[in-house]
Amino acid sequence: MATDVQDDVRRNPAVQAFGRAGMVCYGLVHVLLAALTAQVVLGDSGERTDQKGAVATLNESPIGPVLLWVLAIGLFAFAVWQLSMAVSGYGWVTKKRKRVYRRCGSVGRAITGTAIGIAAVNYATGTSQKSSTEQSQTWTAKVLALPFGQVLVGAVALYVIGLGVMVARKGIKKSFEDDLDMSRLPGATRIWVERLGRIGWIGKGASYALIGILLAIAAVTADPSESGGLDKALHTLAAQPYGIFVLAIIAVGFLGFGAYCFAAARAHKV
Repeated sequence: MATDVQDDVRRNPAVQAFGRAGMVCYGLVHVLLAALTAQVVLGDSGERTDQKGAVATLNESPIGPVLLWVLAIGLFAFAVWQLSMAVSGYGWVTKKRKRVYRRCGSVGRAITGTAIGIAAVNYATGTSQKSSTEQSQTWTAKVLALPFGQVLVGAVALYVIGLGVMVARKGIKKSFEDDLDMSRLPGATRIWVERLGRIGWIGKGASYALIGILLAIAAVTADPSESGGLDKALHTLAAQPYGIFVLAIIAVGFLGFGAYCFAAARAHKV
């Protein structure tokens, strides 16, 4: 009985409509993130290259607050949709273990969507925001001060790196296609959805792995300033030999993931 109610909520036309519109907003954030990453490739380090920085760019337009409110509402709707998928979705995945992984991924996307939505509201209302790097360093410093703090930070670093590998693996194996009903997409676009999806999932996985590596360095050195979010990870990479080339690949990855989100907004299975 409870499962039937959960399925009804998930399949509700309003939940589907708002959730899919929210996925478009989620894709837009990644397209903006790709543009900010490209600016780092070109040598401009003045913008914050994280998801909050992507949101902040909308505030610079003449109708910035309106755009931010629309984005926030869309991302909150996306989070609700993802939570409904986490509760009772992915019935088409036959293996229980893989279905659990998919549902955990939906929980993660719901949390991310909510966090970015809150950031959009804060920018729209003029509330100051800490960057992902500042937040990460504050959190890392608190954990390092605990008994066995280095071990705890190291464990989190390994988890984040592992998450990055899993996300990238989804792109390499094209398993993201299992969640899409390709028949709902125009025939000429399907090959591009496959290509951009692969690039997007691999690029997103690489960005997670970079953050995990910074956390690992902070764990080894016991220096919280070595940690950071996506912003620091990308700027640190830009300072390395051949880092610009890797950064360019990640920028294309973010762009590809944004394009995948646009397609998934229409074709994601329910």
